[in-house]
Amino acid sequence: MKIALAAAGLAVILASPVLAQSAAEKTGVNSVMGVAPKTEDFVTEAASSDMFEIESSKLAVERSQDSATKSFAQQMITDHTKTSDELKAMVTGGKVKAKIPSSMSSAQQSMLDDLKKLNGEDFAKQYRSEQEDAHEDAVDLFKRYGEEGENSDLKAWAAKTRPALEHHLMMAKDLNK
Repeated sequence: MKIALAAAGLAVILASPVLAQSAAEKTGVNSVMGVAPKTEDFVTEAASSDMFEIESSKLAVERSQDSATKSFAQQMITDHTKTSDELKAMVTGGKVKAKIPSSMSSAQQSMLDDLKKLNGEDFAKQYRSEQEDAHEDAVDLFKRYGEEGENSDLKAWAAKTRPALEHHLMMAKDLNK
């Protein structure tokens, strides 16, 4: 019975393309099924992810005691500022019809607020863990859009950007060892 209800719910989500893509992306259904997000969803998620990466990494540069974490954080600030600027240029230049969010998601803001309460090794451990999780999500997002996205310019950019995100993920995993 539960399986039938889940299947019916999934069918409803996938059947109504306008709202369902956004709902499916937000709930993770698209990711599980390997479905590319809509352009607007991709832009929102990529931009808010960059915001989280930059802000949490600024905290890490200030608060972290170990040089490896500080170095990683500085690279995240540099690299994610670059991708933010590139994404904004595509949107403001008219190549991509979407809106850049003015703030990160409430879940990301909550993680950032929690990080602000920590110091020392507690901070570093939480920051490194969140970086690994965030980069796993980003790699998945960019992979799906880069392979099957609907906007050709954005699709090419996602495919070009993904290797750097995969490298960030590897670096984050190494920090967590």
